[in-house]
Amino acid sequence: MAGKPSRRSEKRRKNKTDEPRWPVTFKWVAMGTLVAYTAIGSQTIQVTQAQERPQDYPRSSRSEARTALPERRFEIPPGPLDEVLGSFEKTNGLRVLVPNEALRKILSPGVSGVYTDEQAMSRILAGTGVTYRFVSAGILRLDLASVSESVTVTGDSESVSLAKLPMGPLDTPQTINVVPQKIMQEEGTTTLRDALRNVAGISLAAGEGGAQGDNLTIRGFTARNDIFLDGMRDFGSYYRDPFDMESVAVLQGPSSVLFGRGSTGGVVSQTTKTPHLEPTVGGTVTFGTDGTRRLTMDMDEPVTALGDKTAFRLNLMGNDSQVAGRNIALNRRYGIAPAITFGVGTPTRLTFSYLRLWEDDKPDYGVPWFFNQPAKVPRNNYYGFENGNYLKTDANVGTAKLEHDFSGTMTLRSQLRYANYNREALITEPQIPTGVTHTTPLSNIAVTRHEIAVNSVESFLDEQTDVVALFHTGAVRHTFVAGVEAGRETSDPVRPTYTNVPSTPLLAPNPYEAPSGAETITSIVHTTAYTAAAYALDTISLGSKVELTGGVRWDRFSTDYSQSVAPASAFNRVDEMPSWRGAIVYKPKSNASIYFDYGTSFNPSAETLALSAASANTPPEKNKTYELGSKWDLPNRRLTLQAAIFRTDKTNAREPDPNNPLLNVLGGNQRVDGAQIQLSGHLTSRWEILSSYAYLHSEVVSSKFYPASVGYPLANVPQNTFNLWTTYELPWQGLEFGAGENFVDWRTASSTLPLDPTTRLLKQVPSYWVSNAMGRYRLAEWMDIQVNVYNLADRYYYDEPHPAHVIPGAGRSATASLNFRLPNGKGQ
Repeated sequence: MAGKPSRRSEKRRKNKTDEPRWPVTFKWVAMGTLVAYTAIGSQTIQVTQAQERPQDYPRSSRSEARTALPERRFEIPPGPLDEVLGSFEKTNGLRVLVPNEALRKILSPGVSGVYTDEQAMSRILAGTGVTYRFVSAGILRLDLASVSESVTVTGDSESVSLAKLPMGPLDTPQTINVVPQKIMQEEGTTTLRDALRNVAGISLAAGEGGAQGDNLTIRGFTARNDIFLDGMRDFGSYYRDPFDMESVAVLQGPSSVLFGRGSTGGVVSQTTKTPHLEPTVGGTVTFGTDGTRRLTMDMDEPVTALGDKTAFRLNLMGNDSQVAGRNIALNRRYGIAPAITFGVGTPTRLTFSYLRLWEDDKPDYGVPWFFNQPAKVPRNNYYGFENGNYLKTDANVGTAKLEHDFSGTMTLRSQLRYANYNREALITEPQIPTGVTHTTPLSNIAVTRHEIAVNSVESFLDEQTDVVALFHTGAVRHTFVAGVEAGRETSDPVRPTYTNVPSTPLLAPNPYEAPSGAETITSIVHTTAYTAAAYALDTISLGSKVELTGGVRWDRFSTDYSQSVAPASAFNRVDEMPSWRGAIVYKPKSNASIYFDYGTSFNPSAETLALSAASANTPPEKNKTYELGSKWDLPNRRLTLQAAIFRTDKTNAREPDPNNPLLNVLGGNQRVDGAQIQLSGHLTSRWEILSSYAYLHSEVVSSKFYPASVGYPLANVPQNTFNLWTTYELPWQGLEFGAGENFVDWRTASSTLPLDPTTRLLKQVPSYWVSNAMGRYRLAEWMDIQVNVYNLADRYYYDEPHPAHVIPGAGRSATASLNFRLPNGKGQ
């Protein structure tokens, strides 16, 4: 991957802060009090790992559960579940509970081959929309998956779900990468960005000007606006924390048919934790280097006063940490996520949930570019103002979800969400001033402090109704998904500019001097966008070997924009665009699939809720992707292998008109050819692995206004990315070790201007390897201690590039965590 570069690669290489909303001390005292109260006062809580769902085995019995299910030969032909389950029970002596008699009429593909009982059950239920779980030794229970849980990936100790996908992962003609909660806990993950490092083909980028928050590319194309929360868009500019996440999944390839505008390279789907009927209390207390303090809690309790099938769940988080190797930078955030569900496990379920995540950081825009490469300065140089820079965000997301199962063959879901995102930022971007040459000694350079400020409020009001229906036309089985969406999004940023800001030496910046400079409000923007959409997707099963998928979505995206500071301006634009998808899946065996997929997507000019003279008259960019892939559930192992090759073309890519910077033109075509492979699951009963590799060959295919960029790679697209996370349980009870590697190849800073105008060399950041490690020891049945070490070699690398600055990655750091899940009063 990082070997000798090709000739083409060689050519490219040449060529006034406010106080926190709560006093910090009060927050930590409140959290600590809650931990103490829970530990002492909850003696009737069932033993369940804090971060596990109720259907999982207790930790002490996982290995026994794996080995207790022997491999055996199954020869059960397709037919109604009633008949197939009867044969299944006779083969292995297990008992299957079917709470809804209508489920017995659903057609099953059956199972043929040598499998464990769990593997055989997964194949029996493939494509049926039905899931299963062990309720006790020798007894399984079937449940109809809701729309939001229609794809279930069941591992040794996790169950994760993806929204709007009715087929099982094996039968879904698309690359799906899932990072389950178990992996995030082992890695000590505290941000969505770190969770996504487990997925090859993703690269992180620094914030764009006044749009801070999670910024990334998927398969070579920006995906900052393609982040979803429980199937609904989560477009706020904030940094997400996985404390309330059941899983994080990446659906690679265009997904506009299901998710709407954007999704050129794919979407990120976050699935939140939901209430269940088994009481659980647990959490994690973490301390570490660089002032790290973190506390999470996860509490679930039936609420019998509101009904036998009512449950309440509460997740809490507090995080306070500096950044290893980066002076001044600070991350401080707090979160609360309550949820209540009425009708748990019944055909009708109503859930009310709320997420509040607020943050008060000392932000970091890293180091400046020195012509074609990052300035060679000490890693701990901070060019901002310790007492002047800040990033404050407050995300509030409230959701009401109603689900109903009709006769076991159809599920209707309706979700209503209102979200409000507040953001205040003043961030220093270091820049090399004009007049400096590439031969100027670094000791003679004073860095210009470009102050980037914004005060904004965004809102999101959206209603989505989806239906999943399983039915037959003759001998043909249909899995049909359809839905409608209506939404309103607003963005109201106020942006000042600063003049007469003092500079600071490049090699020895002083972040402690008093901030100064003249502030002038230069932009007051009001943007309102309306979305109306409808979609339908049908998967036709022709026997047990072939599945055909076809779908279409229509979107209407209307935007009104006004800027009230002189020179005042106002624009409006309406984009109406269909998206298409077609695929064929061939299953040579029940545990394997080969597929070909074609899909389209589009990017409207006001995709980011911004319009200007440069974009108001520019029609949407259009994208299309072809993907050929295969997925295998390897027999005799709980192991999944998937691989794919693909091509994504973006036609009429927007470019700034070099003759008039106020205008954008559709002047270029871009392309990414790639290949991916992922292995996940258990190599042995004690050895678990999650690993993936992606090769991305990106290039500007044509450019009317920037012909010099043709043949060069797209911005922030590494040619090779690789990740590995693996854990091993030692024979000595309670001891486990883990290790991880991440590789990111070199990346460029700009698609239209890839070469530095002075040196005529490619403006890029170098590739890097980062190694991490974990050790965990079980102190008691309900408690373990975990140690994580990050960046073991203490490498100085550049993690998040931007055309105007580069953010270095964190240096070596370590954390120690106490994970607890409280025992119940029965001593189990």
